[in-house]
Amino acid sequence: MLTFSLTLVRHGETTYNRDKLLQGQGVDTSLSETGSLQGDAAGRYLRDIAFNNVFASNLQRAVQTAELILRNNTHCSGMEMVLEPLLRERGFGVAEGRPKEHLKNMANAAGQSCRDYTPPGGETLGQVKLRFKKFLKVLFKQMLEEHGASGSDASDGALAAGDATKDMAAAASDVPSVGAADDGLQGLAFHALVVSHGAYIRVAIGHLVEDLKCSLPAGVKMSHMIAPCPNTGIGRFVFTLSPSESGPVLSAARCVFTNRTNHLQKLTAAE
Repeated sequence: MLTFSLTLVRHGETTYNRDKLLQGQGVDTSLSETGSLQGDAAGRYLRDIAFNNVFASNLQRAVQTAELILRNNTHCSGMEMVLEPLLRERGFGVAEGRPKEHLKNMANAAGQSCRDYTPPGGETLGQVKLRFKKFLKVLFKQMLEEHGASGSDASDGALAAGDATKDMAAAASDVPSVGAADDGLQGLAFHALVVSHGAYIRVAIGHLVEDLKCSLPAGVKMSHMIAPCPNTGIGRFVFTLSPSESGPVLSAARCVFTNRTNHLQKLTAAE
């Protein structure tokens, strides 16, 4: 059995973000000056967390953000990351490169909400969810194979199967609404970092909470969980895995926090 944390970060700002243009997968832009500052700030915020595994979307804006986070980390500078196509942004088809307002107009013309609408050539929400489910399978398998033996002892962060959900719920109630970078990490020995994209993260969190029944932080509503993630917004989840003949089984899951932007306060004040 293994319990580990997953820190989920959206990439920093690009000029397309700033100008409210859709990027999706076909527009592979780099970070803007502000985006680089945001990535540095996120790295300083997470500097003392010893990530064991790092995954990033293979689009430039995510790779650059992950590099900035690792460069500022006291334990992980120079660590190799896995560039994972399964973490790429939702594809928006013909709407990529166009103003977000254009997508809203297309959705209105089709009689659908903008969030649920799939432009021609784009990915449905179901297809994005399937990509995330495939990534979770990859993540869980790798974490259990690499760290399962070390994490089998309770002192290394594993929870007894019967107590996992109860202990997670108790721990969640202890996390302050505005807290420290190591919230939720107490007693855990293994940590994964994932850098991805706004629309993808929204679908991912929806799957974790609605389908996998991930417990929410005390007092947090679902509307906050699936609210748009700001650039370099940070979320954290804690998973407990058990091995089986068919592969890793998720025994318990909880959300510690989502969309946290503590690290951006000084940047905002300086503007």
